[in-house]
Amino acid sequence: MSKVKLDIEFVESTEGITPDQLHGFFEGWPDPPSPARHLEILRRSNYRILAREARSGRVVGFVTAITDGVLSAYVPLLEVLPEYRGAGLGRELMERMVRRLEPIYMIDLTCDEDVQPFYERLGWTRYTAMIRRDHGALKNAGCS
Repeated sequence: MSKVKLDIEFVESTEGITPDQLHGFFEGWPDPPSPARHLEILRRSNYRILAREARSGRVVGFVTAITDGVLSAYVPLLEVLPEYRGAGLGRELMERMVRRLEPIYMIDLTCDEDVQPFYERLGWTRYTAMIRRDHGALKNAGCS
């Protein structure tokens, strides 16, 4: 990450966002969603917050949430492009999402072990969870 001051804007709408502004996400995924599918994921999430370069409009980070709006919410995705990591964008996106979801009682997320320290620094607690992944469903949903 360069020392240049970032000119980032945070938006909750996908209005005006195109797949061309969503390249580079889902690093390391075996079958990452295409930029067009990524845009659909953002649009269908109950809430989304995007970090965009103010000049170009390029999306450089995002977080999504799915919720019943009463008791619980799940944060399935938080991503910042590799060249923007370390500038506090992930923290800012998560803090904004938590504020957006208040006063929901439980906000859950599942993450890989290597990023658990990041969430702990934000006040989250390690917990036990169960997950199911159907990689065939990704292919059938047109994510590749």
